[in-house]
Amino acid sequence: MIFENYKLKNITLRNRIVMAPMTRNQSPGGIPTQEVVAYYSRRAKAEVGLIITEGIEVSHKASSAYPNVPRLDSNEAKEAWKKVVEGIKNNNGAVIAQLWHCGGFRKLGMQPNPEVPGHTASGLVKPGKKVAHEMTLNDIKETIDAYASDAKICEEIGFDGVEIHGAHGYLIDNFFWSGTNIREDEYGGSIENRSQFVSDIIKSVRENVSENFIVGLRFSQWKQHDFEAKLASNPEELKTILTSPVESGLDYLHSSMRRFWESEFTGSKENLAYWTKKITKIPTIGVGSVGLDSDFIDMTAPATPTSIDKAIDEITNDKYDLIAVGRALLSDHEWVLKMREGRVNDVIPYTKDALLNLY
Repeated sequence: MIFENYKLKNITLRNRIVMAPMTRNQSPGGIPTQEVVAYYSRRAKAEVGLIITEGIEVSHKASSAYPNVPRLDSNEAKEAWKKVVEGIKNNNGAVIAQLWHCGGFRKLGMQPNPEVPGHTASGLVKPGKKVAHEMTLNDIKETIDAYASDAKICEEIGFDGVEIHGAHGYLIDNFFWSGTNIREDEYGGSIENRSQFVSDIIKSVRENVSENFIVGLRFSQWKQHDFEAKLASNPEELKTILTSPVESGLDYLHSSMRRFWESEFTGSKENLAYWTKKITKIPTIGVGSVGLDSDFIDMTAPATPTSIDKAIDEITNDKYDLIAVGRALLSDHEWVLKMREGRVNDVIPYTKDALLNLY
């Protein structure tokens, strides 16, 4: 079943395997190179069902925190992304652009706009650590508008949809989490209010793209700086968090887990992706160290290819709909073909070199 077609809104994927978004830092000046074009094309040619791009910086003054991350704010960048999309589509692939605002991970002095500090819900980057700019209502509106404008650009370029990055402690997740959102207005306080920021982004994006354009949201419990953090301690809280974003116009949810095989809530053996689909009833992607024998606490550490029998079983039993693969696809662009043919031993192991180079 995992290697069969799957209908996601208006597009038919050739299988249920998704390339997870992974930062590559290979786009000088925010412009994807020809090597980036070839990198994505290789994976489409090798039959990845859906490619979600690395995070693309939203066109907002405070969105950037890392070097050589792609953007959309120049004609050169847009033309380069058109080549990426064409390369994928020419190989019968589907592609969604991930839109990313780094929030409090940005520091003063970072390019572009070195005078602009990181932006967060309450100035906090983690509980008790206030080193960023607390966003005003005008800041929030500007950011919402940036997402909407960039989503429209992505549709014009030819992407099949956009994924809003709301995970791992970045800006949207900073609003989600009670540990970093202590606002006292409509964007803080209750779980519902902490979901309002992303709900407003989704609504604005939907208003600026066509009906058939796919809009998804990636979210997580864990943060880059706190692997044990939780937005929700039980399914009821998860439902409260996700209800408003889903009702605002989402076509899918992407549940990011460090280890997809681990249970999420006390008293249940099921993972976050299972609960996401059960609660929302919309298409759900699960991700978290699929196809490797270790998680990514240390991205430079090697990892050995493993069976995906558990992922196949969970998809077959309709626990969620698609499975995203990260590091395993960095090291071996033919991972899908080899796994479909049962050639686990032929898969190229993940190493630090795969992180640093575009294989």
